[in-house]
Amino acid sequence: MIRHHTLATTLTATALAFAVQPALADDVTYTVGDEAFAGYFASSETPRGLVLIIHDWDGMTDYELKRADMLADLGYDAFALDLFGEGNLPETMDERRAATGALYEDRDRMRSLIFGALEEARGLSAADNVVIMGYCFGGAATLEAARAGTATGVVGYASFHGGLDTPEGQSWPADTPPVLILQGGADDNPSMTDVAAFSTELEAAGITYDIEVYSGAPHAFTVFGSERYRERADMKSWEAFQTFLTENLDAPAG
Repeated sequence: MIRHHTLATTLTATALAFAVQPALADDVTYTVGDEAFAGYFASSETPRGLVLIIHDWDGMTDYELKRADMLADLGYDAFALDLFGEGNLPETMDERRAATGALYEDRDRMRSLIFGALEEARGLSAADNVVIMGYCFGGAATLEAARAGTATGVVGYASFHGGLDTPEGQSWPADTPPVLILQGGADDNPSMTDVAAFSTELEAAGITYDIEVYSGAPHAFTVFGSERYRERADMKSWEAFQTFLTENLDAPAG
């Protein structure tokens, strides 16, 4: 796991210009409907905005907590949500496929869980505007939320090495906020062919988007300590995400 002292190497000049308080963080148990979920909220004393983090297919783990802490250190409130339910952390490949597959098969439920968590996060944060972001499965879920087009105050969506498929029958609302896609050039799921097709899809829909591709980076290139981790791609994608936050959360109204 990355240590706090390495964070300074990933800060942009813009981020360094802000004096922020150390993150205050707490586990958060919340409900959507009658179901309990286990989230995590990391806050800044004067937040520049709110970031909603959607986890990978292994559930809400220390990885998402670390990313939330990093965002709080940059001056943002961050809420790591839970899509699987309190205490449900699938460990095997089959369990993870089952957990994510159930949500892919029920897109309405996926959306309701994301927006239920967003409502919880808004109750904890003083920030007005939100960026939704996610990793791998969480990236695909982020784009699902974007296509829903029903979340007020959301000013951007960011996906790190996430799935890019648009289900049959879905489309992109004309007023979709900016989308940032961060992919590894050596990823085969989605492949560069998939990335190109997705770009064509967003162009046709008139969506404002940026796509960054990092050479030699495989799927899950941001996961600290894993065999797939690529420091260069991780740092560059985090810098690109910081720029995206500055452009969309820090920009003056109007």
